[in-house]
Amino acid sequence: MSDIQTERVLVIPTEVFRQLGYFQGFTRDVDRYLADLLDRRHVTFRPRAEVEEDPEFKQLIPYVIFLHRDAAGRNTVFQYTRGKGQGEGRLHSKRSVGIGGHISSEDTNGGGEHPFEEGMRRELDEEVAIDTPYTARCVGLLNDDQTPVGQVHLGLVHLFEVQRPEVRSREPDIIESGFRAVEDILADLEGFETWSQISMRALFGGG
Repeated sequence: MSDIQTERVLVIPTEVFRQLGYFQGFTRDVDRYLADLLDRRHVTFRPRAEVEEDPEFKQLIPYVIFLHRDAAGRNTVFQYTRGKGQGEGRLHSKRSVGIGGHISSEDTNGGGEHPFEEGMRRELDEEVAIDTPYTARCVGLLNDDQTPVGQVHLGLVHLFEVQRPEVRSREPDIIESGFRAVEDILADLEGFETWSQISMRALFGGG
């Protein structure tokens, strides 16, 4: 069996999300949502193969954006192209500014109290090497019900501000990667996945 058939991923009922306050696109109101979205009373681990096509559940996804300000004061963001080996087939060949993925039931094996944080760290360790000090914070949430992928996912956007632009791919399917000026990305958003378009406009484009 493939991983997608056997993996159990962290989800929250879409109804709970709607009760907290439905939005389309991006919200910076992290305090309104975060604690309840990760509350053990609401979240469960369900077979990924079942929830990938079920909009009654939102799979909770960390979406990490790396930001560096160069010596000239210019903001740059880590970006890459998704290869065909990455898990979500509907996003293959799209460019992205976000690193992250599904939180698995295996992220509870260490006995930690916060499987979302454990899963985010695991995804980062698997996908990239971060060879620089950084500060990290959750800066917003992403919801896009206008696409089939978005209807079954909810993104928790984390901004990692790195001291040096030393983030590199650890996966063969994270290709054509590197830091690029924010203004250049904003001028070339058409080739990026929808979550990247929404995030870049909200965080850097005045959207």
